[in-house]
Amino acid sequence: MRYGFTRLLLLLLFCLPSGVHADDAGRLHDLFDREWAFRVSENPLLATSVGRHEYDDRLPVIGSVDQRRRGETWRGFLAELRRMDRAELSVGDRVNYDIFEQQLEVLVAEIEFRSYEIPLNADSGFHMSFARLPVNVPLRTAADFENYLSRLRAFPKYMDQQIANMRAGMDRNFVLPAVVLEGYEATIAVHVVGDPADSVFFRPFHDMPASILKSTREALNLQALVVIEADVVRAYSRFFEFMVDEYIPQARTDIAASSLPNGNAYYAQQIRQYTTLDMTAQEIHALGLEEVARIRVEMLEVISEVGFEGGFQAFLGHLRTDPIFYPKTAQELMRYAAYLAKKMDAQLPKLFRTLPRLPYGVEPVPESIAPKYTTGRYVTAPFGSTRAGTYWVNTYALDKRPLYNMEALTLHEAVPGHHIQIALANEIEDLPAFRRFSYLSAFGEGWGLYAEWLGLEVGFYTDPYSNFGRLSYEMWRACRLVVDTGMHALGWTRQQAMDYLAANTALALHNIRTEIDRYISWPAQALAYKLGEMKIKSLRRKAERVLGSRFDVRDFHDAVLLQGAVPLPVLERQVEEWISATLR
Repeated sequence: MRYGFTRLLLLLLFCLPSGVHADDAGRLHDLFDREWAFRVSENPLLATSVGRHEYDDRLPVIGSVDQRRRGETWRGFLAELRRMDRAELSVGDRVNYDIFEQQLEVLVAEIEFRSYEIPLNADSGFHMSFARLPVNVPLRTAADFENYLSRLRAFPKYMDQQIANMRAGMDRNFVLPAVVLEGYEATIAVHVVGDPADSVFFRPFHDMPASILKSTREALNLQALVVIEADVVRAYSRFFEFMVDEYIPQARTDIAASSLPNGNAYYAQQIRQYTTLDMTAQEIHALGLEEVARIRVEMLEVISEVGFEGGFQAFLGHLRTDPIFYPKTAQELMRYAAYLAKKMDAQLPKLFRTLPRLPYGVEPVPESIAPKYTTGRYVTAPFGSTRAGTYWVNTYALDKRPLYNMEALTLHEAVPGHHIQIALANEIEDLPAFRRFSYLSAFGEGWGLYAEWLGLEVGFYTDPYSNFGRLSYEMWRACRLVVDTGMHALGWTRQQAMDYLAANTALALHNIRTEIDRYISWPAQALAYKLGEMKIKSLRRKAERVLGSRFDVRDFHDAVLLQGAVPLPVLERQVEEWISATLR
């Protein structure tokens, strides 16, 4: 049995009948299937990423009329769900019901607030995601390449719809702040190439499978050069002109989400979406201040341990400026990241009973997006593809990439963090598709931050500077609770937020600027990390206290991960059920 005892226990807990009528469960799962079929048909890019290939020749249709149509359809699904009697469902289907309801509420709210009118933020956007198309789609047969070319031909319409949506946002001042768009045009200009053969979109044609006839390969190559020049490059050129001539000049001067149309309600919805909790901005802000004070005490203990004289701010300045803490080459940074990842691989059996089959690799962040990109990120492998998961490390501006942060970064983004969590979820075969392929920031990012802390249990952070880096990363996430709510709900300025992050973390000043701009352009998402981590840690403490000698961290991790991503209140019920069952 692949999952072992804990997996069997979880299956029994969530599938036991309790006077449940088969038709109740049948109607519920029929609704799940119909909504999922609608969801993937409306988003062909999602369909491809989850292994559904009947839409591989299409892009989403995203005009305002279609957005409203989707919203009405999801409202209908939500109404149908709420007409069912949740109390008559099994324990497992009550969990499914709750998660499905939460997803539908988010989908409806995103349409109601017209969030699609801002399809980008400070370090990402639809145009950057589209540039990943060559590595995110199957390209093994001539038919695959034909589908890929069909998507490239559809790109001008897709681009025009994005621009139209953004213009509609401009009409009502639902736009990004100007300060987060400084230098943003570079992320577009990189795709406006003079020779289509130099485009990232042509790279798959350089090395086409030998199984494709030579005459077919030559014909596809010629088509690609024409399509990339006529459709893709020109579409990016139009987007560049739109951003430079229209959007950026009319961007907002203020930064708060609360200043957007219906801004207070919008920010409250974003908080619920990303944290899965019913908390106000004021409550989160106060909690953040408490966590900052607690972590500061631990950081001061490390400063005392290394014998540094000069105070907290002087120590942060020392970490930011001493060349000894920084890689000299991109290769040095990548080698260190790979070493740390492999070192943790050897410790995973101590922490997990169940590990994913899918491996992962370590790669640099693509050069085209690196200047405005975050320090590192995990990139999920398309479902059913021949690719592994990928731990991205940003090698841009090496003097801003301190080595003392790399242990925490690697444990968060690779193992035991996002790779373990996401790859395991994708391998759970008995979950409805809407759960198997969903990502909840509070759960996923909470797990990532918890994974950083797990390194303490298996021999990481023995160097006090690296341990300070871990604490700085935890402090960084605690500060997010303060600065995100401060800027979006409490009147903080961008400079005030940067100063607060600089005063409390060892982050390089370049990273602080990119992070604050990310929070400004992506309201509430940054709150998910610390709130999720605090919930997982509190559940572990409870399990340790109640189970005593019966507690095994491997079983606890199975209980957290083997039902996939769930809202934090559902996770709490899930772990409490596991504790009760373990005691029996």
